[in-house]
Amino acid sequence: MQILQAKRYNEIASLMRQMKVDPYGIKIMVPKALTFLMRLNSLSNVAANILKQEMLSLGGDAAITKDAITGKAKKTDCLLIGNLSQFRSLHSKLSFQPFGLAKLSQEISLGLNNYQRDIFIIELGRYKLSLREGNPKIMGVINLTPDSFSGDGLYQAKDCSLTSIIRYAQKIAADGADIIDVGGESSRPGAKPLPVKEELKRTIPVIKILAKKIKVPISIDTYKPEVAKQALSQGAVLVNDISGLKNPKMAKVIAEFKAGVVIMHMQGVPKTMQKNPQYTCLLEEIMTYLDKAINKAVSSGIDRQKIIIDPGIGFGKTPNNNLEILKQLQALRILGRPIMAGVSRKSFIGKILNTPVQERINGTIASCVMAAENGASILRVHDVKEVKEALKIFSRINQ
Repeated sequence: MQILQAKRYNEIASLMRQMKVDPYGIKIMVPKALTFLMRLNSLSNVAANILKQEMLSLGGDAAITKDAITGKAKKTDCLLIGNLSQFRSLHSKLSFQPFGLAKLSQEISLGLNNYQRDIFIIELGRYKLSLREGNPKIMGVINLTPDSFSGDGLYQAKDCSLTSIIRYAQKIAADGADIIDVGGESSRPGAKPLPVKEELKRTIPVIKILAKKIKVPISIDTYKPEVAKQALSQGAVLVNDISGLKNPKMAKVIAEFKAGVVIMHMQGVPKTMQKNPQYTCLLEEIMTYLDKAINKAVSSGIDRQKIIIDPGIGFGKTPNNNLEILKQLQALRILGRPIMAGVSRKSFIGKILNTPVQERINGTIASCVMAAENGASILRVHDVKEVKEALKIFSRINQ
């Protein structure tokens, strides 16, 4: 006898195929075995009560506040409880309902479809990245700074010549980096903005050579449109924007070059972001921010299929915020875009383990594996070889 935990459609289907279940039966039964909890916020008591009755009629349920049932409370959150088959039936039953339920049914259906998506193909220039759940890609970091929080800023090394930087980039590519992320300005807590001229001086010569030397896509880590434009013109194919496209010119530059973009959530700016960050509902606020940024990017001409999202671990977040994001990372899947997580050497690891930056490799690996388990398609790391090996074991277990 076994009690099984299968969280994904393909896992359940594979189990049934092993048992030689009829293919038609698999198609019918898998949606019955795949269960979901879906939270809806601030519904009218009328809509919530209808939802509850409809879910009950389908064999599911919906949890709402007691006062909404009696009509005392005009608004309530709602927790829908059901399997995929029941949610599909719910969509059909609500399609022509009043009180905003028809629109809500469309949103529920889209959200579930997004949440179940486990493969993304992103075209970046001459490269095509296949992002699959359970087998994340690695973005290797090149910090062309003297003041990186992680202690790996190449400008503080004894030999910071262009040749040594290129050699380092080639090494992490050989170690298994699927993307190389080049950044010239530190985004550590308390960091001051760097002049555009200096950022260009640090990054563009490196990108120009790297684009010819390595066979992996190059990302430019910047929030400045001027830097992004020159980097893309010299061979970069992805913009990693920690500001989440706050500068409207950035989206236009990315669209012009048909490049990819990582849209990150950050509360505040690096100089002040860690001064008492506060949230009412952390994941909901992050998802709302990213959803708006995605729509803004698309309306500016950026291809939706080239957008990656990042919850911004460590950027305007407390240590507990960071842990909550990692634990609930899969919630971001409802946005329908691949998720990148940057946990490498972050301060929350240091606080838990009481270790300096240079001794956080074990904590980094544990955090990366957890992020991968919870839905991250890309992991931004400093220690490429070590994380790559850990993920190889993780991916093999999943397979």
